[in-house]
Amino acid sequence: MVQLALWGVVLGSIIALGSVGLTLIWGITDLFNAAHGDQMTVGAYVTLLVVALIPDVGFLQAAVGPFSFPWAVLIGIIPAIIVSAFLAIAIDRVVYKPLRRMGATSITGFIASIGVAWGLRGLIYVLWGADFHFYASGIRPMVSFLGLRLRTDEVFIVVVAWLATAGTYIFLQNTKMGKALRALSDNADLARVAGINTDRMIVWAWAIAGFLIALAGTLYGIQTQLRAEMGWIFLLPLFAAIILGGQGSITGAAVGGLVLGLAQQMSTAWLRPTYKPAVAFMIMVLALIFRPQGIFGEKESR
Repeated sequence: MVQLALWGVVLGSIIALGSVGLTLIWGITDLFNAAHGDQMTVGAYVTLLVVALIPDVGFLQAAVGPFSFPWAVLIGIIPAIIVSAFLAIAIDRVVYKPLRRMGATSITGFIASIGVAWGLRGLIYVLWGADFHFYASGIRPMVSFLGLRLRTDEVFIVVVAWLATAGTYIFLQNTKMGKALRALSDNADLARVAGINTDRMIVWAWAIAGFLIALAGTLYGIQTQLRAEMGWIFLLPLFAAIILGGQGSITGAAVGGLVLGLAQQMSTAWLRPTYKPAVAFMIMVLALIFRPQGIFGEKESR
């Protein structure tokens, strides 16, 4: 069970990072972006493209030993982050901004995001096909302590995911732009009256989300394998983590993601791994029944 919990921390770290970007956009634009998972897939595949173009990383292997594979991916993820940020902004400008101007409901935006998700997935099928892909082949190095085992790239996943999550939290809490984004999330009308350029802040919110999307997608690709539908399947745990933690709460998304990862992995002691999405769904339903505002959310007054 301790080993399963350790693997749960790895999975929960990826869910937490992905949930932070999703809840950021949800809190600021009132849009549940169903294309979030497929945008993660795009980020992961752009990283794959760049890694495949690197001619030789032998000098990295010699320099950093068993951590050579994560370092190679770290090189590839930089262009992926840039592409993902611009893609997120472009999707908002072309699809979601016109809907906001029309005063469309959140349901309309959700349906539009499903269309975006299908379009992105279709593009991946056209460019990369339906086959599984890997960032590296062969046996991955392991580290052991107290009888527990983790791959070195799983250590990389946990460290990078929580550094990015903590960095996003610190940015939102302590910078001028972060405070403006939080003000926009709390009350868009008051933020506008206070002189905050809400449209510009939405652009920055999508850029930050794009950064987190590419990072989470790449980490998820390291943990499993790359396939066109990976992000769409991963959307349910992300959604469940936000419901559990509380809509619009970065802390809630991080905690909810960690709880979801632990629950899904530890459930494999009694259930087949294919039932892990069902475990996420059950947790989401229980949260909606007993605490719909989430762990860190506040109950709305009537």
